[in-house]
Amino acid sequence: MRFLLVILRAALQHAVREDELPRNVARNVELSMGTKREIEPLTAKEGRQLLAAARDKRLWAAYELAVRIGLRRGELLGLRWSDVDLHEGVLTVRQALQRVAGELLIVAPKTQRSARRVALPAECVTALRAQRAQQIADRKGAGNNWKGTGQGLVFTTKNGTPIEPRNLNRSFEMLCLRAGVRKVRFHDLRHTCASLLHEQGADARMIMEVLGHSSIRVTMDIYTFVRLDSQRSAFDRVGDALRGDGDDPDDDDGPAGVPVAV
Repeated sequence: MRFLLVILRAALQHAVREDELPRNVARNVELSMGTKREIEPLTAKEGRQLLAAARDKRLWAAYELAVRIGLRRGELLGLRWSDVDLHEGVLTVRQALQRVAGELLIVAPKTQRSARRVALPAECVTALRAQRAQQIADRKGAGNNWKGTGQGLVFTTKNGTPIEPRNLNRSFEMLCLRAGVRKVRFHDLRHTCASLLHEQGADARMIMEVLGHSSIRVTMDIYTFVRLDSQRSAFDRVGDALRGDGDDPDDDDGPAGVPVAV
């Protein structure tokens, strides 16, 4: 339903630009969030286990990008080498790969803010260099059977064709078993990225820019998960403050404990 609303808004907005309609009546339509799916992102320990298990796999770089900078599945599979600057350590999201009406297509990013530039952590640069070397070897091995479409995709099959999104999901499920981590959705790696950034002190605005959210409300309401141990740590700090020794400069008591008149 939400996807259909996005399409309807875009179609009506086009009609408004062409002066065929006075206004876009779908812009102010808000859908109920319904019952939220319980989400518990991977912990930092689980993230380390997952990436360690992925290191000798063909899609190692994809998992590094998903965990460390929160790329969506379609953004990963639609990523081109021309959008990656390994020297400067910058990645630009310009397109995505999706199956539409039974056909794999390159489409525009999910929203206007989804098109973004993201700094690449050193680990991602290392993994992408390995991915490039692997792809060069694949191309040489395939010879005339190489079926690359000329799009220069970063992630392809051994013969150069785009990767089916569902196959990435299957690969991820097997990787979770191998790594010994909880079974979560591939999209939950994006939640994991947001939560780890949050836990390490990144503010909501920065997380929004990294993940390409349409608004900061999405970042705060959906993608930032506060773990119970983080809550306990915060409560402990409050407890320490409440057990103060009475020397707080904001204390309202006067000299020798005489209350100050107000």
